[in-house]
Amino acid sequence: MTKTYQLLTLLVGVVMTQSCQTKNQEDSTDSNAQIEQVDSSKSELQPLITELYTADPSAHVFNDVLYIYPSHDFESGIPEDDLGSHFDMKDYHVFSMDNVGGAIKDHGEVLSVEDVAWADKQMWAPDAAKKGDKYYLYFPAKDPEGIFKIGVATSDYPYGPFTAEKEPIKGSFSIDPAVFEDSDNSYYMYFGGIWGGQLQRWSNGEYTGQDTYPADSLPAVSPKVAKLSEDMLSFEEEPKDIVILGEDGEPITVGENEKRFFEAAWVHKYNDRYYFSYSTGDTHNIAYAIGESPYGPFTYQGVILKPVLGWTNHHSIVEHNGKWWLFFHDSSLSGGKTHLRSVKVTELKYNSDGTIQTIDALVEPL
Repeated sequence: MTKTYQLLTLLVGVVMTQSCQTKNQEDSTDSNAQIEQVDSSKSELQPLITELYTADPSAHVFNDVLYIYPSHDFESGIPEDDLGSHFDMKDYHVFSMDNVGGAIKDHGEVLSVEDVAWADKQMWAPDAAKKGDKYYLYFPAKDPEGIFKIGVATSDYPYGPFTAEKEPIKGSFSIDPAVFEDSDNSYYMYFGGIWGGQLQRWSNGEYTGQDTYPADSLPAVSPKVAKLSEDMLSFEEEPKDIVILGEDGEPITVGENEKRFFEAAWVHKYNDRYYFSYSTGDTHNIAYAIGESPYGPFTYQGVILKPVLGWTNHHSIVEHNGKWWLFFHDSSLSGGKTHLRSVKVTELKYNSDGTIQTIDALVEPL
């Protein structure tokens, strides 16, 4: 993170502290509670959820209802470091709403690290999927050896509770699973994150334990994709690299850190083209690239969301009620604390050529 951005975050955080009431993360949430919203004309300016801290929102429409599957921030007391040790999340809640701007329902805790036989700590950004009458929650966590793997849990309901498989998905690693259902009813998982996400510690499917980054002039570390099996519980194939190309047709390099992949992969489809969006991490953009196949390659197009208050940026994109929506998080509710984040939403708009209009959540009324 640059010193300039650190100073900006600190200054904005001080201002926000005067206007935001700090929330007590230990407050319990009734599973049937309705979280009141401000009037709908201003709802996008406000955190969607104020009773607890939420981040990394994966939004999906199931049975015409919007469901949000976020991670759950809390004050762990662990000192901050570049590996994200202070993000020691330990459970998941599910939220739903009939429409953007309406009341949010907290369905309570749906899965805890204590319920996952193989997991030790750090339940980071999850995602969800539906196939048939079954719902699947995909999540990363560290095993007892401190290695991130990806697990899956199932439920008969989109709001859980979810029951975890006894082992992580074979061949899975790193963080930020995102599952995309294509129009032919095939499902793909995209995953990976560098730095604390450990993607740079894997080579040919093996964990090396060493941070290995290419030189600045070489292609950046690639996120991964794997088609899911029929039962949605395993990979049908070995994970493949996702290649993100620049306008020159060459892979984006390590040195292009305002464009290269860092974490938070997401895929959606618009006008029969595949949109691969992601966070650039230490440069704080949500960027995107477009391709003709779920496997890519994807060609870089630009920035969807400029940096927000707080160090991290993580998003999802979904269509509901005839509009497209961008879900993301920032640290406004906590007064700028980077590890205590809150989910927000704003409308996402396309240009006539299919490119996405850039959003600046710090200066624009949303």
